[in-house]
Amino acid sequence: MNQPLKPNQWTPLVRPFAEPSTGRSVLETLLTLVPLAALWGGAAWSLSHFPWAVPFLDLLAAFFLVRVFILQHDAGHGSLFPRAQWNDGLGFMAGVLTLTPYAHWRLTHARHHATSGNLDKRGVGDIHTMTLAEYLEAPRTRRLLYRLYRHPLVMFLLGPIAIFMLGYRLPLGYGGDRPAIRRGVALTNLALVLLWGAIVALLGWKVLLFVYLPVQYLAGVIGIFLFYVQHQFEDAYWEEDPRWQYLRAAMEGSSYLKLPRFLDWLTGHIGFHHVHHLAPKIPSYRLAEAHREVAWMQVAPTVTLKDAFTIAFADLHLYDPERGRLVGFRDAARILAARKLKACPATPTPSR
Repeated sequence: MNQPLKPNQWTPLVRPFAEPSTGRSVLETLLTLVPLAALWGGAAWSLSHFPWAVPFLDLLAAFFLVRVFILQHDAGHGSLFPRAQWNDGLGFMAGVLTLTPYAHWRLTHARHHATSGNLDKRGVGDIHTMTLAEYLEAPRTRRLLYRLYRHPLVMFLLGPIAIFMLGYRLPLGYGGDRPAIRRGVALTNLALVLLWGAIVALLGWKVLLFVYLPVQYLAGVIGIFLFYVQHQFEDAYWEEDPRWQYLRAAMEGSSYLKLPRFLDWLTGHIGFHHVHHLAPKIPSYRLAEAHREVAWMQVAPTVTLKDAFTIAFADLHLYDPERGRLVGFRDAARILAARKLKACPATPTPSR
């Protein structure tokens, strides 16, 4: 976007889509929770009758749990229902289902929207991204830890355990010192203990171990994958203050993940991430409509499902301000090797 629109130019264009429909929101909620309950129940029943079907039911249930997270996500932005009490009530219950303390997540996610792509305000609600210069100047131990953190096996396979199952159990990081946040985390944990106890008492340990926990884990993998590929593509927008611009961060720092229609619905239309970052008050079920109707939104980088897997495993982990794009550890290794060679030139062979 060579000449970004001013807020008074783009705000009127997106405002018509930012009105939630109570009826549509209730329908979307029912179309999410009812199939999720049915799939959980079907997987629990299949444990004793068709155990081979359990992994397939767990995977499908995980996608519906991602939809629950999107409902919670909309509620956190106040875009699901017209009343704050309705949003917060559903958001808390959805947070129990997704292992996510609603109030704490809402606070950090709002910070993410306000700072996405801002090099001077990294570290809250985002994928930690070092600049090339920071990485080159970091001690070896810190570089090693960062490489481990950004490794796909750690990011996507250990990430759900570290974040959703463990990290969210404590009021850590941004806002964690606020009494309301601490209460929210404690209430979520209490509700989870009661839920786990009910599952074990009514359905048994096997359901907890082979249905509930795998669904949570798979949903976490899907969620982290979606979030990662929509902000970590090669030409994603990054800028320092005061040159950072909200509109460019939304349109160039968030991608349009073009998914098959049913997969787009299963993931709560979060593929239209650029629209959401620009106007978080638009309900998820109206993001595609806004993308179609507002032509200049279509300038956002388009990522296909195939592209997404390429991005997830690409060596794109460091932002280089000079080139204006993400680069990899191999680029950094070449620079470090050149520095070492320059600092320790080869000893000349003595003449006879």
